[in-house]
Amino acid sequence: MRKGFTRKIAPLKVLSDTQLEYIHSATLEVLEKTGVKLESERALKILKENGCIIDMDEKIARFPGWLVEESARKTPSSFSVKARIPEDDLRISLSSLYFMPAAGAKLHDEKTGRLSVATLQENDDGVRICDGLEAVDFQASYCPFFELKGIEPVMLLAESQASIARNSTRVSRGAQATDSFIWEARIANAAGKQLIGTMEGAAPLCFPEDAINAAFEYMDNGFPIWATGGSVMGGSSPVTVAGATVSNNAEILAAITFIQCYRPGHPVLANDFVIPMDMESGNLFFGAIGSGYHQMAFNQIYRDMYRIPVSNAMAAFPNSKMIDYQNAFEKTHLALSAALSGASMIAFIGSVSQELAWSPVQAVIDNDAVNIIGRYIEGFEVNELTTAAALIAEVGPSPGSFLGKKHTRENWKKEYYVPKTFDRLSYQDWERSGMLSVIDKARTNVKGLLQNHNPSPLSNEQEKEIRKILSDARNYYSKKGLLG
Repeated sequence: MRKGFTRKIAPLKVLSDTQLEYIHSATLEVLEKTGVKLESERALKILKENGCIIDMDEKIARFPGWLVEESARKTPSSFSVKARIPEDDLRISLSSLYFMPAAGAKLHDEKTGRLSVATLQENDDGVRICDGLEAVDFQASYCPFFELKGIEPVMLLAESQASIARNSTRVSRGAQATDSFIWEARIANAAGKQLIGTMEGAAPLCFPEDAINAAFEYMDNGFPIWATGGSVMGGSSPVTVAGATVSNNAEILAAITFIQCYRPGHPVLANDFVIPMDMESGNLFFGAIGSGYHQMAFNQIYRDMYRIPVSNAMAAFPNSKMIDYQNAFEKTHLALSAALSGASMIAFIGSVSQELAWSPVQAVIDNDAVNIIGRYIEGFEVNELTTAAALIAEVGPSPGSFLGKKHTRENWKKEYYVPKTFDRLSYQDWERSGMLSVIDKARTNVKGLLQNHNPSPLSNEQEKEIRKILSDARNYYSKKGLLG
């Protein structure tokens, strides 16, 4: 089982108990009076049988507060997810923290900032690089690219899931677009692993048919559900942090209630992905403080009130078009606030330029950043050994030194993380060693991973089955007229 990071410090709180209850109460009011649209007669019938008031013409479900609260209580606070190999299994809980790659449409050139459509081989390489980074615990859907040269859009998710199965032993996420969940679930089963399957809303207050069909498919396969909204503050949700929190919370609690009505006790990872709109341009305001506050409030609500593990995706996408200071700041302040406020999963690794690009060089740099961020939540030990009062007395006042002591040799690596790509040299040593930047060092590490990291391969039978699944998918979409 993957270790990830274990939370040993109390999570940061941004809401008082009164504010927490106020948001919960407002959420229940939205669910009871306004309701949520679910574009599935099957789902609406299930909710009606469990006490919801249903408008079949408008496809609106209104949720009684008692049912919502009962459903939250039924949702487990921890669960396991099976990977291709036992060493990569996950145990998602309120005390664990795992990291995952972000995804981007195209391949980023770290020298120029230019973007290009990746080939399937470049996608395979990206998956393999992520598998070789110790900070990557989980692979995304569309991993890492969601445009591929020569691959039709309807086949992207199936091909991506096949690439993950072939080039990584990690758990991965399943998506929902255009019936992709049929093939993604089959590929995961063929590879002997589980997915965390997506049920993604269409804000405000709506779950499209694809999302609900995906949830049914993933639940029927015994896969946990990644319940998520995805609103824009000031666009598809209120512009205020509190208002966007209520709207987003209503969407995700509606999904959780549906899930628990269909399969009581089914595991859910509640995902927060809410981004402000830049009112000066109309663009999405990635890297914004509003996202930070939103995810911290979300994390506190789900930890303290519902006891359901959460994922945060806001740290995944910076506005910066380059691997630079802006990129590092926009991503890291959101990842750190997510970690400190109680996230169990954070999307972070490899992203550049909003959702437009992914970079293997950035992924290697982010590997170091993750190991530092994770170290924050693990805290530090306070005991007789670490307080070292006897050692302090032994060394005494200046000119005493702790450098040569056994205590120093045995404990310095336990206290710190030593980055692999960050520059730690003196200026003189940096000059003598070629004046390499963090990007230069990361580029070398990328080459090393591609040369030396080879994940455990699929068996011949598994590979044969996955090829058949991809062929079945092509036939399916061809009959629907969705392939050129």
